[in-house]
Amino acid sequence: MGSDRQRKRRKASLPVRLGLSWRVSLTARILAVNVIALALLAGSLFYIDSYRRELLDERFRLARSEAEVVAITLGGEPAERRRDLIARIGSSQALRLRLFGSDGTLEADSFQLAPPSYTLIDPATEPWLQDAARALDRGMDWMLGSPPVADYHDAPGASASAWPEVAAALSRGRTEVSHKAAPDRTPVIIAATPLGNRGEALLVTRNARDITENVRMARQTLAIIVGAALTVSILLSLFLARTIVEPLRKLVRAAVRVRLGRDRSVVVPRLPDRRDEIGLLARAISDMSGALRQRIDAVESFAADVAHELKNPLTSLRSALENIERVDDPALRRQLIGIAKDDVRRIDFLVTEIADASRIDAQLSRTTFEPVDMLRLVRALVTEREQRGVNGTCPVRVIREADGDLFVAGDPPRLERVLQNLLDNAVSFSPRDAPIEVAVGRSESRVTLSVSDHGPGIPEPAREKIFERFHSLRPTSEEFGKHSGLGLAIARTIVEAHYGKLQATDRTDGMQGARLLISLPAWQGE
Repeated sequence: MGSDRQRKRRKASLPVRLGLSWRVSLTARILAVNVIALALLAGSLFYIDSYRRELLDERFRLARSEAEVVAITLGGEPAERRRDLIARIGSSQALRLRLFGSDGTLEADSFQLAPPSYTLIDPATEPWLQDAARALDRGMDWMLGSPPVADYHDAPGASASAWPEVAAALSRGRTEVSHKAAPDRTPVIIAATPLGNRGEALLVTRNARDITENVRMARQTLAIIVGAALTVSILLSLFLARTIVEPLRKLVRAAVRVRLGRDRSVVVPRLPDRRDEIGLLARAISDMSGALRQRIDAVESFAADVAHELKNPLTSLRSALENIERVDDPALRRQLIGIAKDDVRRIDFLVTEIADASRIDAQLSRTTFEPVDMLRLVRALVTEREQRGVNGTCPVRVIREADGDLFVAGDPPRLERVLQNLLDNAVSFSPRDAPIEVAVGRSESRVTLSVSDHGPGIPEPAREKIFERFHSLRPTSEEFGKHSGLGLAIARTIVEAHYGKLQATDRTDGMQGARLLISLPAWQGE
């Protein structure tokens, strides 16, 4: 059960994968996002078909009205008058009127009584652009699933039986309207209506070429708009992708070179001209690579210093062990054994200090800070040192320089380690019976702590060097190997991990001696 829960937790912690999107380049994704929106706009081309249907419906209503009005007009006129009206109405309204008798024979045709008011166009006589337009019409009809439209065939002199609309109008006693496709694929609207109750019928046809022209014009306008928008969108997308992808590629190349470590002088571009998120990212990566380089240099320097510091006692130990076999004098042998023991103790002390120094950064990065009363911490530590007698002959005085609370956010054991190192340093440099002052105060939003002694002091040029690892400027009276040279370096590392500062200054009272000053942010509460 436990392993199943662990597998579920690991599965839940995995990053969510969004299909294949992570495999597609950023440029392609930017283009896709912009093109998809335009593709949706282009889809409105299909809805022009509804515009075409509305135009046809309007023409159907018009054709019904025209047929019925003409039928009423012809119904009360004699045969001779009918022919004249059919010719005039057909010519003036761009219609073709056919009058069928009760026996279905064609009695009058406006195209025979007068010049034709419209002519069906032969596609073979039109330019290729019209062929392309008709092909586009057929393609749109196929994609939209429009029902097929029958072809229009005009048989001169045909009887009423050749027209299904006439038969439907006579059988139902009402006007019937339909449409068919002319050879050039323009609609021919057909309206048939009974003429009185004597079995006569009127057939009206019109070539509504303007419907096709209007639909094509609307489709062409929208296509031009979509095409222009698509072109602009692609160009803007490419420009946007270039402004995003190119600097990212530069950062990737620089990061890879930094990772490979083949060129220590590689410079990660900071992109100072960019004030957007990519500029912030570039400067963050540049700072990160710089900090990483400094950390690598520090590790290499630390390793070299460790090797150098361990080499001296090891050389001394090897020399003592090699010579002890050749020495017969018991006193000299005891001296060599004492040297070997001192070297072993020094090596053990160095290894302990080195291990502690190397773990501090990692340990502090995982530590949760808590409120620490610095005055109470100092007093408890001073009392404990006095009980152990590690202060020697030097009394330690604790001075409170400010009222109110003196709390900081920190890790108590580590802050105690800092005070131990500073007091050890002060004791080692202080003359016999000289007092050591530990002052705790507050300056605005920071808590200060200083350790002052009456020793020789620290020369101005050496005040930063004393915080370097393995830098040890010890008094001549001190036993060799008692200090590792890491105490102040460890103290500064801990203080800086607490967002504070540790520095060496002169005593504030003008007397001889050194003063090590700590400044830490005061506890702000929760």
